[in-house]
Amino acid sequence: MLPRISSFAWIALAAAFCGSGGWIARGGDAPANNPVKLESLKWTQFMDRIASNKQAKFTVVDAWATTCGPCKENFPHLVEMHHKYGKKGLAVISLSLDDNSDKKALVDAEKFLQEKKAEFTNILLDEEFGVGFEKLNIGAIPAVFLYGPDGKEIARFTMEDPNNQFTYDDVEKAIVAVLDGKPIPKSSK
Repeated sequence: MLPRISSFAWIALAAAFCGSGGWIARGGDAPANNPVKLESLKWTQFMDRIASNKQAKFTVVDAWATTCGPCKENFPHLVEMHHKYGKKGLAVISLSLDDNSDKKALVDAEKFLQEKKAEFTNILLDEEFGVGFEKLNIGAIPAVFLYGPDGKEIARFTMEDPNNQFTYDDVEKAIVAVLDGKPIPKSSK
């Protein structure tokens, strides 16, 4: 004889299963596909990806890591720009500079991306830790880069100059300008 389960217990069980991507969440069919994932790429593969995206007019890349508080605090701006400008030709890429040998950091990064609903390209640089900083020519994150349709960098927003710290409003102004065919505002370069 099976134990009797209350209505509340069934609801709790169904909610837990649905929250885990179970079939009930999609009306009984196959498990839901989670569009948020962290893809591991070498530096050259990453740069090739930017240059080969012919659907994008421009690509914005946000370099971040799970250990960077300001990166995580500002990440919602990236999600917002994806929603606002994706259909206008902006491709959005988050580039995790987490240590790819640190399994906990990778789990944390994927969890963070899912929580923020980062439904765009999310790359983990599959290189020795620190190579991303070297290749991007930066010493600190967050850092944001804007690439043209040919894959060439047209603007960078970094924390290198302590007297000229960027904001995500600066990034957005640059994106709006290039999407409108205008030059990037001087304060945004």
